[in-house]
Amino acid sequence: MNYKALFHDMTLDYLRPLEPEAGNKVNIIFRTKEDDALKVTLVYGDKHMQMTKAETDNGFDYYSICVDATEETVYYHFEIESDTESCLFDKRGAVTDILDKMRFCLIPGFATPDWAKGAVMYQIFVDRFCNGDKTNDVLTDEYSYLDGHSEFVEDWDRPPAVTGDYRQFYGGDLQGVLDKMDYLEDLGIDVIYFNPLFVSPSSHKYDTQDYDHIDPHFGKIITDNGELLAQGSDDNSKATRYINRVTSKENLTASDELFIKVVQEAHKRGIRVILDGVFNHCGSFNKWLDKERIYENADGYEKGAYVDKNSSYHNYFAFSEDKWPYNNSYDGWWGYDTLPKLNYEGSRELTDYIIEIGRKWVSAPFYVDGWRLDVAADLGHSAEFNHGFWKRFRKAVKEANPEAIILAENYGDSKAWLSGGEWDTVMNYDAFMEPITWFLTGMDKHSDEFRPELWGNADYFWNEMLYRSGENFNTPSLYVAMNELSNHDHSRFLTRTNHTAGRISDHGSEMASQNINKAVMREAVVMQMTWMGAPTIYYGDEAGVCGFTDPDNRRTYPWGNEDQQMIDFHKAIIGIHKLGNEFKTGSVKRLLGEKNVIAYGRFNRLAASVIALNNNTYSVTKEIEVWQLGIPEGAILNRLIETGIKGYDTNSYEIRVKDGKITITLPALSSVVFRYDSENELSREDFWANNTFEF
Repeated sequence: MNYKALFHDMTLDYLRPLEPEAGNKVNIIFRTKEDDALKVTLVYGDKHMQMTKAETDNGFDYYSICVDATEETVYYHFEIESDTESCLFDKRGAVTDILDKMRFCLIPGFATPDWAKGAVMYQIFVDRFCNGDKTNDVLTDEYSYLDGHSEFVEDWDRPPAVTGDYRQFYGGDLQGVLDKMDYLEDLGIDVIYFNPLFVSPSSHKYDTQDYDHIDPHFGKIITDNGELLAQGSDDNSKATRYINRVTSKENLTASDELFIKVVQEAHKRGIRVILDGVFNHCGSFNKWLDKERIYENADGYEKGAYVDKNSSYHNYFAFSEDKWPYNNSYDGWWGYDTLPKLNYEGSRELTDYIIEIGRKWVSAPFYVDGWRLDVAADLGHSAEFNHGFWKRFRKAVKEANPEAIILAENYGDSKAWLSGGEWDTVMNYDAFMEPITWFLTGMDKHSDEFRPELWGNADYFWNEMLYRSGENFNTPSLYVAMNELSNHDHSRFLTRTNHTAGRISDHGSEMASQNINKAVMREAVVMQMTWMGAPTIYYGDEAGVCGFTDPDNRRTYPWGNEDQQMIDFHKAIIGIHKLGNEFKTGSVKRLLGEKNVIAYGRFNRLAASVIALNNNTYSVTKEIEVWQLGIPEGAILNRLIETGIKGYDTNSYEIRVKDGKITITLPALSSVVFRYDSENELSREDFWANNTFEF
């Protein structure tokens, strides 16, 4: 039996409808080599169902069966028999035993937004992107936070400081995003993912002060009265300039209206917008707690729970002592008193409020397209509560905007959260960022560790990329998984290419850009744009920005000093990503895995692309069995792009299939994408309309 020919996944070619509702008839299809199998059996739940050979095409037999999608999730796998042998088939491929967590999983009624499948996302850390409005800049000495006063950084190009970056501001704002909207459109992005925008005292804004409004320092400051905080003082009740800026209804309304304009301008360009929701904890400045006494005497605000025992927000937090006024005994997230833990189990009102926040921002007049949820699995104090909360959150958000995406930050096994009623997907650390980083650089995602045994280790790479994907995701979730190389929590990928383990506190900022390897970065981006999921660029990666992990990864975008070749390369590979549906919703198949060399295919029944990478410092010549992708004998593949040490090349180059293979020479530190198109003018819908197996 030809095991390489055996294939099934939960893409349109092998499961129709792709995202069935309960009660639908579902067509499940399995592929074998032509005349290779005597019998193919679908094990659907506890039922053994013999499949029928429905079609023979291009050297493959396609077996089909129709099943009923029930209300319940169903797990399934296959049994294949030839005249001499037999095997089983789950998400790992042909196996001798079935692992329950690697069985295929049909979840009726679970669908992810079509616009997000394969969408190119762009993550913006607003303070460091572009300063479009000087009048809303955070002022030096405007208020006190932790170990010092707020500071405005005059030098846009200055790297983040080793300490105190959270209270140091460069002035990036929403007007800056508006000013650069044409740039984002020209780059080819489909989605803007904003790091937190709500009122907050920090540059990162993961310590929310007011969930109801956009921070005026990102938006508009209309009224600007009051005094700066005196030198040496940490009493923010006297920071009247800050108090006026963030409590003025006029400022808050104007800032919300500017954000509405940002969303409208993005939507005009076909660009969606995702907000960052930090609902696990808030900040000590938060109006519900008001430890810093920002709202204590402000007009139109109730007393916070820190200030007044009888505050209506009392149960939003868990206090261990009866010490009012100014009770400092509240529970902090991981013990941090600047990050008060929200007490969901103790307050139905809090739970309802956050659910309503989820609904509010995806509704009129804001029309946001979804949420990224910070540390989402740790919301409450138990998994039982958390699952119940996210079910309510999903229901409220999807009722308000059925096309909104719910995307969570989570490390490790996420399957329980992706069961159909909670999150749509997660940030894909385990089955994307980490294995790609280990394979291409030998570094971990923080640049804290160099492991030479994982550098170029193809077996480890494939196990993590495919096994972890199968373990964590069902296909609708995998289509929209956020595939990042860098972000605000981890080092810049380009810095990882220098194999320097450590942080800015160890080496200083200059070391982050020394001995970097742009050829390796290009290999990584080619993988990012050709793998299953939503490729997500961290602002400035496309312009050559370097940086160790937080805070050094939060450098400013280098306007006027961009690496233009890197930008042009990103435009080219994004264009290729959008060229064929196989990159958005097609299947993926491992074709090659050797030390420092990998190849894989992205394919459907109409087209197939072959992606190969050589991370050696010397050239290699390899044969790749492309017949596995349904590419016929004698077919011609066109090279779409090749990257290498000197840059990239998009000049067309043809190669012909011989004996089911192509032979290619990969230069040192290179990647290449070849594509075959069947030249069938039918659309995907037309193809399946003309090739529908009988139910």
